[in-house]
Amino acid sequence: MNTEEPVVSYQKKFISIEEFIEMENEATEKHEYFQGEVFAMAGASDNHNEIFSSLFSELSAQLKGKTCRPYGSDKRLYIRENTLLTYPDISVYCNKSTPFGKGEMTFVDPTVLIEILSESTKNYDRGVKFSLYRDIPSLQEYILVDSQSIRVEIFRLNESKHWELEEYKTLDENLYIATLNVRIHLRDVYQFTSLVK
Repeated sequence: MNTEEPVVSYQKKFISIEEFIEMENEATEKHEYFQGEVFAMAGASDNHNEIFSSLFSELSAQLKGKTCRPYGSDKRLYIRENTLLTYPDISVYCNKSTPFGKGEMTFVDPTVLIEILSESTKNYDRGVKFSLYRDIPSLQEYILVDSQSIRVEIFRLNESKHWELEEYKTLDENLYIATLNVRIHLRDVYQFTSLVK
């Protein structure tokens, strides 16, 4: 899901998590929640959609029959540690995802999160959002895929519990998601975008 820099979406100054979830379950558009405030989420570009489709297809194929499963942006994430409720572009849950509260629409323990960057969201996804994602105890890798240039950044939690950055900038490279033991050729990720002639 492509996310705008947060803009307050509702007039009410503060709503509870329970109120937000109830409202969001009935909404026709997605919103993000943080510390009592609700923010609008934007639509996605053609490049964004092509990258999502290619990446999700590759992950689904390589993880078939394994304990980790990828999900698209309809999978709502809740971070107990800081109250963020949001919709990552792709989330991977291992050993079955754990629902939060009643029902099975909000989940709490992803292993890998992937965001596809746009001009309006890249600073938020690299900065504030990554800071909030780092509070997730189960998270091992955070991946940012640029939709305007050939560039993928992987932030990986090392044995010392520090986040390390690995970058990919050419179509001939293989994106390696270590936690999942998955390799995806960047040319396959970007093949249907306007960035590949």
